[in-house]
Amino acid sequence: MSFFSFLLGEKKKTASVAKERLQIILAHERSGRHTSEPDYLPALQRDLIEVISRYININPEDIKVQLDREDNLEVLEVKIELPEPR
Repeated sequence: MSFFSFLLGEKKKTASVAKERLQIILAHERSGRHTSEPDYLPALQRDLIEVISRYININPEDIKVQLDREDNLEVLEVKIELPEPR
């Protein structure tokens, strides 16, 4: 870590920020609030579309986000249909 990055702070990578957000969301969900569909899923889907669109020209309808619960297990499923290579 250089002196300037110490003073100015280091910009976090997009992947680490996204990971932290998902951890916060999942921790919040596990804290006892159990609805049929969490209210953060549409916002999460919009964020994913925004980030992926920076790198790939993608149709927003090609990204699906779903949370499945079974007993004590919760699975966050993200399906992304990528365009065919040219």
